[in-house]
Amino acid sequence: MTKAIAFPRYGGTDVLRPIELELPAPGPGQVRVAVRAAGVNPLDHKVRSGALDGFFPVSFPAVPGYEVAGVVEAVGAEVTGFAPGDEVFGALMGGGYAEHALLDADQLALKPATLSWEEAAAIPVAAETSERALGVLGVRPGETLLVHGAAGGVGTLLLQFARARGITVVGTASEANHAYLRELGAVPVTYGEGLAERVRAAAPGGIDRVLDAAGKGVLPLSVELAGSAERVLTIADIAGAQEHGVRFSGGAEDGESYYGGAYASALALHRAGTLRLPLHRVLPLAEAAQAHRISEGGHVRGKIVLTV
Repeated sequence: MTKAIAFPRYGGTDVLRPIELELPAPGPGQVRVAVRAAGVNPLDHKVRSGALDGFFPVSFPAVPGYEVAGVVEAVGAEVTGFAPGDEVFGALMGGGYAEHALLDADQLALKPATLSWEEAAAIPVAAETSERALGVLGVRPGETLLVHGAAGGVGTLLLQFARARGITVVGTASEANHAYLRELGAVPVTYGEGLAERVRAAAPGGIDRVLDAAGKGVLPLSVELAGSAERVLTIADIAGAQEHGVRFSGGAEDGESYYGGAYASALALHRAGTLRLPLHRVLPLAEAAQAHRISEGGHVRGKIVLTV
């Protein structure tokens, strides 16, 4: 048996509770990992609340968690490149808030010894989302990208990926996060009334593409600044995307996997000594409900991580 945190029905943070599950056996192409740390993302509480029912269906009791770091315990048939004892990190389709998790080998990477468990668990979702967003938007070197919610977990890595590729980023964030965004190489602007004027002042050459990672009703303004809905992508506002004709991306909808490129980009920055993975809060797995409350409150700089 293995222990996990799950929710038996949709609801508030009070539905999260400890359970015991059968120890999973890896199938073909799968790896069983003894989890050391699990990342917490806005997707976790949105799925738990039922807000994404129909988009991200679950079977109850559902174990949240879409990224982990840990030690390989067992590998299934057809798995090459990983063996028991390897330290790894990777993404999975739920099940990360647990002592053990099953991951597809093609969504897994070896963890450098110089990367902590908590930092490694903060990479998969943000790195894949960043790589996918840049790819779907088709942002090219020399262009200017506007990012809403630039100080969060995704924004933090996306800014670093973009900077390494010669892309200029203008990032919206609260005043308290402006110095942080400058350190990551972005030009910060403040939310609120007059945002369009501030963005135009920060990017006199214009905005080429926009990524909405905040979901705060910014899509009409984003379309105006970019010049067309085709130049805007949201990862946080499904309803707004449908209303304004903007693309929504919640995964590899086009069938393309971005994990390999995402992990390679993050690890290249790590080897160069420039990768920044700030941890907003590190909590034990038993305090998953508190982690969700913090995530729901917003204004998170970097990632929230649970340790097992």
